[in-house]
Amino acid sequence: MAHGLRPVGIDFVETAPVRLVFTHELNAAPDTVFRALAEDVPGWTQWFSAVTSARPTAGGRQIRLRGGTRFEESVIEAESPGRYAYRVDVANTPGARAWIEEWRLAPAGTGTRVRMTFALDGTGLFRAVARLARPGVGRAFHDAMTALDRRLTDRDPADPASG
Repeated sequence: MAHGLRPVGIDFVETAPVRLVFTHELNAAPDTVFRALAEDVPGWTQWFSAVTSARPTAGGRQIRLRGGTRFEESVIEAESPGRYAYRVDVANTPGARAWIEEWRLAPAGTGTRVRMTFALDGTGLFRAVARLARPGVGRAFHDAMTALDRRLTDRDPADPASG
């Protein structure tokens, strides 16, 4: 059953009881990566295999994951090309009480260094499960970044049908 989560601000990224932080370098430029994250919400299903549905809403997104997890999110930071963050407002994840996901993008040569932070709070069981899930979440993040990079760098800018 879906339930509302505590509305937290962007500072929660640094103070959350559970923080899962992952990094990956992409060949695509930061502005290109930012557009894929923030502006092409439906495109997430093409590169993040856990995402089965992603659609923009007024001020946020609705996300469905494999296994039936659902989120209603509010975008709380969208600073092109360096930062994109959203807060989960409603979720059907048992025990979740507060949740922000932050994407930090920084130039790395001609590409982008992506740092993704899951900032979480919930019941003791939720926090324990989140910590135990770190390796799997890390693999999912790595696979998603690899797929996104392939998607962004395999495009022919002169051919609009290639993306």
